[in-house]
Amino acid sequence: MAAVLQIAWKVVFDAVWHFSEDDGWAMASHVALSTLLAIFPFLIFGTALASFLGADQFAVTAVHLIFDTWPESIAKPISDEVVQVLTTPRGGLLTISVLAAAYFASNGVEALRVSLNRAYRVSESRAWYKTRIASLAFVLAGVLVLAIVSILLVAVPLALRYAATYLPLFNDVLSLLDSWSLAGVFVMLTTGLIVSHLWLPDGRRKIMDVLPGIVLTLTAWSVGAYLFASYLASFANYVSTYAGLASIMIALVFLYIVGVIFILGAEINAAIMKYKVKRMVIRSFRGTRDVEPPAKQPVETVL
Repeated sequence: MAAVLQIAWKVVFDAVWHFSEDDGWAMASHVALSTLLAIFPFLIFGTALASFLGADQFAVTAVHLIFDTWPESIAKPISDEVVQVLTTPRGGLLTISVLAAAYFASNGVEALRVSLNRAYRVSESRAWYKTRIASLAFVLAGVLVLAIVSILLVAVPLALRYAATYLPLFNDVLSLLDSWSLAGVFVMLTTGLIVSHLWLPDGRRKIMDVLPGIVLTLTAWSVGAYLFASYLASFANYVSTYAGLASIMIALVFLYIVGVIFILGAEINAAIMKYKVKRMVIRSFRGTRDVEPPAKQPVETVL
């Protein structure tokens, strides 16, 4: 037990030390601001593309999946305005504006990539245009996934009505799918974290290499969201300080906390991998020293 605690202390100390030494606090603010600036272009681009695909409920679905993980006091003012803006029909939407929205949305992905590269202690070896294309691909993939989910949210209730009449055996299964909200958010959030840790930063990692940090991130996000919501309800009064900017400031502070936890999760993974490599090197070195060299055979003199 003492050995386990000693290893855990070394890993945590290494992660926190590297986080502070490598400007982790500044990177967390970069992630927070870039994420907030990327959310709205992402939803604009997604709504335009989803309407072309026939997913008319994309805006509502995306807003729920994104903001349901936030404390209600933070999410509700922003999500209500976002839904109102995105669901208002507008004509003359230019293609260039949709493409610009996709580009600005990819800036959020780029911020995550840079922060993960620093956390995993790797330098970016890919060309800038390759990383930008990869970030745009992440944005497009996210839009397509949310579009499929929004279509399913329309299709499942219709299937429930049909099943209740003609296929009663499948009614329970479809009812389970219809009440997916919290589990669906958890699954999508976990999947997004796994994809981000595996493919956003440079280098290669296995799923088992990134799972500890992901579990820590999900746990800390849940606890942090609850504590921050309790703090807002009990002590903070941002409205008197920031007036009309209160919602944005609260969201920035919350996203900053989320960014710190996200980067620390990657730092924990990097520290664990560093400790594993160190142990392997030490064991290999000790193994070579323990092996005695073969005794020299006497040389026979031939007369």
